[in-house]
Amino acid sequence: MAIWAISDLHLSLNSDKPMDVFGDHWIGHHERMAQSWDERVDKDDLVLVPGDHSWALKLDEASKDLEWIHQRPGTKMLLKGNHDYWWTGIGKVRQAIPHTLRALQNDTLEWNDYRIAGARLWNQPGHRNFSSDDERIYKREIERLQLSLNMAQKQCAKDNKTLIVMVHYPPFRDGKPSIFTEMIEASGTDLCIYGHLHGRNSHHRAFEGEHHGVNYHLVACDYLNFKPVKLRD
Repeated sequence: MAIWAISDLHLSLNSDKPMDVFGDHWIGHHERMAQSWDERVDKDDLVLVPGDHSWALKLDEASKDLEWIHQRPGTKMLLKGNHDYWWTGIGKVRQAIPHTLRALQNDTLEWNDYRIAGARLWNQPGHRNFSSDDERIYKREIERLQLSLNMAQKQCAKDNKTLIVMVHYPPFRDGKPSIFTEMIEASGTDLCIYGHLHGRNSHHRAFEGEHHGVNYHLVACDYLNFKPVKLRD
């Protein structure tokens, strides 16, 4: 039973929002993702999907996109991204999503020998046009990440499980450590995945590799050539 990851699916099966406006490599991306996902992932595997699942604006409008994810093999753990406007209250989301999907928000989820924690995060101070609204959301995301990490740490200590963190925004700030990386590394996390960054101009700013005991991976689908990446066997 392996663990995989892929994020920023940006599905729009219930609306007309083609992703190829961002480049020809996005043409038919959901079909190519489905093929590679179905070929690689087993039904007993776990797939971490940290954000930007659907362009839908309302929960009922996201049904076809969520069904597409449901049809892919494996248990899928979802995290809210900045474009997931359809993701309202966590109770409503968990009630609406198909049974192979699980939603993470302000808590922690369990899968075999692992605990999954995380939060969406946000732009950090120093980001261009960083506003007072950004400051407010940024501080709230610090609290949400800490809440999830605290819960996960307690459970990991009790159950002797390995901690994986998934976030949507990159935890590093322009490739440099931040309060987010400090929190993640202080929690005893083994692995952290993130998305949000698209295109070569953004991909080159990503940090990948080990930092203070944590292995970091960018898993945005275009960075992965629209193929889920295996994290653990």
